[in-house]
Amino acid sequence: MMNLSNLNKPALKNKKRRGKGSGSGLGKTGGRGYNGQKSRSGGNIPAWFEGGQMPLQRRLPKRGFTSINRKEYRIINLGALVALGEADINVATMEEKGLIPKKLLPVKVLASGVEDFKAVLNVEANKFSANAKKLIESCGGSVKEI
Repeated sequence: MMNLSNLNKPALKNKKRRGKGSGSGLGKTGGRGYNGQKSRSGGNIPAWFEGGQMPLQRRLPKRGFTSINRKEYRIINLGALVALGEADINVATMEEKGLIPKKLLPVKVLASGVEDFKAVLNVEANKFSANAKKLIESCGGSVKEI
């Protein structure tokens, strides 16, 4: 039977005693070598330092552009609204059914996900793509932008 009184002591390694005589194996220079920046006290250099060579992050070209006025939307496809099987759909309904995440972002309806669209839908959202608006209204539905 195993209990605390008969457990074996774990194999412990002795701490490295740097610079404590040649018998320790790490005497004199303490495993740092002879000269150079890494042998000095405080001579630690960051991992990305390239020895005065132009650093990688400065050699690579900057690409693209990020607009500070970018507007993010929660996207919902028309195919998902048709699959819902309801005639009157608003943002709260979409959040309840788990079609869009619950965030404080406007909702945009896109026209993808439907091949032959024939459902009559009354949809309330913040924004609609032109194609989605055309498809909903052509089948007798209504579009209301909040």
